[in-house]
Order: sequence, then structure tokens, then C-alpha cells
Amino acid sequence: MTSMTQRSSGLVQRRTEASRTITDKDGEVGREEPEPRRGEELVHDDSGDSKETRLTLMEEVLLLGLKDREGYTSFWNDCISSGLRGCMLIELALRGRLQLEPCGVRRRGLLSRKVLCKSDAPTGDVLLDEALKHIKETQPPETVQSWIELLSGETWNPLKLHYQLRNVRERLAKNLVEKGVLTTEKQNFLLFDMTTHPLTNNSIKQRLIKKVQEAVLDKWVNDPNRMDKRLVALIFLAHSSDVLENAFAPLLDDQYDLAMKRVRQLLELEPEAESMKANTNEMLWAVVAAFTK
Repeated sequence: MTSMTQRSSGLVQRRTEASRTITDKDGEVGREEPEPRRGEELVHDDSGDSKETRLTLMEEVLLLGLKDREGYTSFWNDCISSGLRGCMLIELALRGRLQLEPCGVRRRGLLSRKVLCKSDAPTGDVLLDEALKHIKETQPPETVQSWIELLSGETWNPLKLHYQLRNVRERLAKNLVEKGVLTTEKQNFLLFDMTTHPLTNNSIKQRLIKKVQEAVLDKWVNDPNRMDKRLVALIFLAHSSDVLENAFAPLLDDQYDLAMKRVRQLLELEPEAESMKANTNEMLWAVVAAFTK
């Protein structure tokens, strides 16, 4: 599948440019936490940003991919669709809704094990609940790779096209509008009008970029099992969605080279071996395996 093929260089080459380091001077730590929407489940974040607006993995990846002023993702990005579906599987697993079936005595590989519904309790997120409903009601169960393809609509079986989640980027953008991160505008592209979602709260995106940068620079621990699982997933899925470059573009050249070196170290890890370690999440590494195999 073209959108899931890993680039041989790992990431798109960075354009050489004089750049600046990002500083966070917004001073919003003291703000009171906004009330969650009715029925919305809070996303647990172990990074210590408990007072900040909480975003799902899907929203974070989309936000990294959105052009700030234009309010849309690159027309040439054919990876983000499947990347967002991978985000959903990991998000549901981190929330205790999904798990992989037992590996068995012969220890079947991550990509051959089926995805099982662990709990069908609503998450409060419409997209996640829609994906969870599909997975729960499907018998026999499907693998991680199959679910990424089915939820993306990339299947040759016409009887399974109903699994496709439609307008995912637009629905995620509307979530970000509700959270005060984006706004909504109409732009004219000669032959048609398009709804766009320019950035309105730059501090949230800058904190997200800073978090990704620090994970591979100042706070690098050289062991994914010692990193926050959500942050590990964000780095892998941002790479698979071809938007990780956007977080590193503002770095100075030496910082960029070091960040890229450490990202490559993560990409070279063996998902099967990592999934067998203590305090790990098998679904996370199964999704990584689906994009890096």
C-alpha cells in the first residue's frame, strides 16, 4: 500500500534555511482547565501538562500537518490518512478499549494477531467510538494491518467498504475548533470553495512542537520503554504520516541533525522485541510494525 510505504531515507529531506529556536512565553500554566464536553473522556497525559488543553493522538498528528495560515494539510501528503487510523487504534488501546489476542505458545508475530475489543465503554470521542463499534461487531476479528486499511477505505472488497471512516480530517479539525485551537474559514480555489481551518491558538501548537523536540533532544532517554507511551506513539505516527518534519523545521542545523539521528534510532528498533519487554503496549508496537514492515 503506497501510503504505508516507509521512505528509504526515513524522512523527507529538510530544506536548508536559517532557523530559530522555539520558546514558549505564553504563560498559560496558571489557567483553569476548561470543562470537558458532556460525555467526553479526559485523555490521560503523563507529561505533566495536566492544566493544558488535552488533544488526542489524531488531533496532535493533524495539528502538526496543518499549515498555520492556510488551514489545510499538504495536497501531496498521501500518508496522513492511514497514519490517523493508526492513531485511533493506539488511542483506543491506551484508553483500555482494545488489545491484541494472546500470542499463544508459538508466539505469533504482532501483525498476525487479531485486534480484540476489551471494553465497549464510550470514549466521548465520536471517531473513536465509531471505530470501536466496527471492531467490536466484526467477526471473525481482523489484524492491525487490516483495520488500518479498512478504516482508511483501502480495500478491494466491496463488502467491507462500509468500515471506512469518512471525512476524518475535517471532523478532527472541527474538534480542534471546539477546543479553541483552530478557526473555520472559506477559501476560494478558482474552481471550488473549500472549508479551511487556520491556526488561532499558536501557543498550543508551539507546546506540541516543543514536546516533540524535547523528546529527542533535552529529554532523550535512549529507551522507548522509559518514555511516555503516548509520546512514543506520537513520534512514530507523525513520521508515518509524513508530518514529523514540521516539528523539526525550526531547529538549528546541529539540533536538527541530532534529532534526526535519534528518530532513526527509534525507527530501527524491532517492534517484536520491544513488545516483549515489561511495561509496554503491544498495540503500539503492532501499529509501528504495520507502518515499518
